[in-house]
Amino acid sequence: MLTPCLAPPRSLLAPVVDAAGPPLTDLAVASLGLLAFFFGLLLLSNVLPGRVVKGFRQADGARKTYLLNGMALWVLTHMIVITGTLRFGLTLSPLLTRYFWPLFIAANLLAVGWTLQLYLRGRARAELSPGLRGLLHDLWMGVELNPSWRRVDLKLFAYQPSLIGLWLLVLASAYYQHETLGYLTPQMVLYQVFWWFYLTTHYRAEPGLLSMWDIIAERFGFMLVWGDLAFVPFFYSVAGWYIATQPAAMSTAALLGLVLLFAPSLWIFRGANAQKHQFKLDRDAPIWGRPPRLVGGRLLASGFWGIGRKLNYTGELGVYFAIALTSGLASPWPYAVPFWLLCLLTHRAWRDDLRCRAKYGPLWEEYCERVRFRMLPFLY
Repeated sequence: MLTPCLAPPRSLLAPVVDAAGPPLTDLAVASLGLLAFFFGLLLLSNVLPGRVVKGFRQADGARKTYLLNGMALWVLTHMIVITGTLRFGLTLSPLLTRYFWPLFIAANLLAVGWTLQLYLRGRARAELSPGLRGLLHDLWMGVELNPSWRRVDLKLFAYQPSLIGLWLLVLASAYYQHETLGYLTPQMVLYQVFWWFYLTTHYRAEPGLLSMWDIIAERFGFMLVWGDLAFVPFFYSVAGWYIATQPAAMSTAALLGLVLLFAPSLWIFRGANAQKHQFKLDRDAPIWGRPPRLVGGRLLASGFWGIGRKLNYTGELGVYFAIALTSGLASPWPYAVPFWLLCLLTHRAWRDDLRCRAKYGPLWEEYCERVRFRMLPFLY
């Protein structure tokens, strides 16, 4: 049995309340709830108003049209949670704590089922998806580049159950702490604020997703499906469950230090991505009030991109370490996500460098001489 320091509270590990049923019953209830959540978001994504935006040109030259209504879903989620809490006295804690592990199992099963559906659909439309490379590869990487349902691009939609599901689990940890301790610790409040700003700025910058590599070039298979449905919501919320069991308040100086880490990191992360997106839309758009400096007329060397070649990764890592640090230093488990991202993004920065050297040749060498650092000025 895992200790509270290694996992969410004990009520997440086994049914301990009187109303708890057999594990298979809990799994069935969790599966039905998850399916209702998933398909509810899918239907809302098809009917809620939003911006209609042309995507970037893909490898085949096509430009897909996207309906961007993530902010409407984000606002509606808040309205439902607030109304349910204040008007009907419903809280997230009893549901999401009792069914945490059944929901995680159900999310894995849904990821497998969705992957199989995408694979079979893609095989049936194989003439639109050239380059199939075998069963395991096609299941993992996907067959279709842009599968859709009605007005909904499914690869873009997958962000909705992922991030809204994460937010509900983050909120549930605060509900749990308040119900068990009778108050919220300052670090729990800061943990909630950090995640709210991170997710709200994500939805505010939703058009920027269309310039991301996975939207433009990645096929939609188990790798992305499992990451969105299971990995992000359940693993990224681990720190909250640890904080929920700790009654001691973090010092004011430590909290201020975390704010001073989180705020500029979020600014760098969102700002760098916004500059890259704007540059792809309009190469003449000013950056920080000045005309952009380019290398060879193709590579941006202004703003954040004139300081570091992957400064957006640096900002993202700062955000996740600030979130993890709200849990203190007593347990390593809240740091699993930021350290995983550190390995992933460092390796990705290296791979991106190799890809750009092959694509741009001497022009990339000239760019690297102009912008010397990848992620950490004067260090890396």
